[in-house]
Amino acid sequence: MKICIISDSHDHRLLMAAAVNAARAAGAEAVLHCGDLVAPSTLNVLKPLGLPIHVIQGNNVGDPFMMARIASQPANQVTFYGQDAAIEIAGKRIFLVHYPHYARAMATTGDWDLVCCGHDHQASITRVDTIKGGHTHLVNPGTVGGVAAPPTYAMGDLDSMTFTLHEVVTEPDDALTTS
Repeated sequence: MKICIISDSHDHRLLMAAAVNAARAAGAEAVLHCGDLVAPSTLNVLKPLGLPIHVIQGNNVGDPFMMARIASQPANQVTFYGQDAAIEIAGKRIFLVHYPHYARAMATTGDWDLVCCGHDHQASITRVDTIKGGHTHLVNPGTVGGVAAPPTYAMGDLDSMTFTLHEVVTEPDDALTTS
């Protein structure tokens, strides 16, 4: 199963939609958002894609009450977890947290196949040695919103446990139609 990993969208709807659309075209079946979505209404650009969206809040929390309301609507694809999330997708144990230092600590436990984070807007993919003698994949997709860094996202294949970073590509006319 392929997944799209994003973080730090900071209400940049066009860039977030472009990243998730590209990931969906490449086979992504779910979206993991590692925080700093900010306005819950930003998710409206992703809802028509019909992909499950797993989101945590980050340090720019926006409106957690409204995020919880959106997530609780019937037939909704959005799951909102709060500060962090422990989930299982395609048989893989995944931990989402916004902060890289917290993510590295969780990765070292050996309890997770994949740990995803954001916050510092620095895209990276690493394998962290665990205290159990194995390793955990640690993915920071950077900032899909392009805040103080180029807009990026990560694609993951949970079957092969491979991950790649991608720059967000938008159509030239898209910048003229947003405000």
